[in-house]
Amino acid sequence: MTALRLLFLGGTGTISHACVTAASAAGHDVTVLHRGRSDRPLPDGVRTVLGDVRDATSMRAAVGGERFDVVLDFLSFVPAHVETVLSVFEGHVGQYVFISSASAYQKPPRSLPVTESTPLRNPFWQYSRDKIACEDLLVGAYRERALPVTIVRPSHTYDERLIPTTGGWTDIARLRDGKPVVVHGDGTTQWTLTHADDFAVAFTGLLGNPAAIGEAYTITGSHAPTWNEIYGWLAEAAGVDDPQFVHIASETIAAFAPDAGPGLIGDKAHSMVFDASKVTRLVPEFRTTITFDEGARRILAFYDAHPESRRVDADVDAAFDRMIAHARAAGA
Repeated sequence: MTALRLLFLGGTGTISHACVTAASAAGHDVTVLHRGRSDRPLPDGVRTVLGDVRDATSMRAAVGGERFDVVLDFLSFVPAHVETVLSVFEGHVGQYVFISSASAYQKPPRSLPVTESTPLRNPFWQYSRDKIACEDLLVGAYRERALPVTIVRPSHTYDERLIPTTGGWTDIARLRDGKPVVVHGDGTTQWTLTHADDFAVAFTGLLGNPAAIGEAYTITGSHAPTWNEIYGWLAEAAGVDDPQFVHIASETIAAFAPDAGPGLIGDKAHSMVFDASKVTRLVPEFRTTITFDEGARRILAFYDAHPESRRVDADVDAAFDRMIAHARAAGA
């Protein structure tokens, strides 16, 4: 394997940190550009430079005109962000990897499993529509001027710090306090969860690979439990033997907690099962090695060891109480 010079725009998030770790372990020369505001330590040997990805001048000052084999963009969310990055690096990089989102795929999906040929359309969530717009810009740049772009679409990727439920730690606190916990829908829709360490295997295999240029890849595992199973495994890991789950329609949850609405109705409310065979053909070692029963145990172990991370959102907690009271009154 040839060692590559990699520049990560962002490298301390859930997905990017795992990818930085995997790329460094694979022997690549890794530089991370970020604002210096994270509490996640980077691996030994990884170089960090401080800069603002929203400011082309700041990025140029941070990297000083260096050439990288691959620039990995975890921080662009709207086309203007992409344009700023390209203004600095286009023509000076062998591959530009853009992190999009599997939430961009058609909602509700017309058929399962979702593949790279599934249409991109999400009328419910602006975040997803913005990612689609970024992809449109990049595909146009590839076609018109051969921009060496690779698009990656992760779905729900987590690590020990990320609780994948609507309430996050508030859900765990409610479970341990013996309070009922809201589960959207009837809890039987399937949801693909991918541990960041597994994601990083496929991601690292795409870097510097000429076959990946001009292509888009779904990177998700094969593990698609139901939401009832997801909440059940979290309860088990939290030491709760008899959890109380109250099933409430996603639209009702959105009415009581508007901030949660787009991500529910535009993504989590639908069964999302993916075919990741395209990336597996290029990176055959990629597979699911961490299923969420184990993932839940890792999450609870982390939070139990880090009390400063255990934050109950009082507004969300109160909204859950109102939803449950409403649901019980409607069923009375």
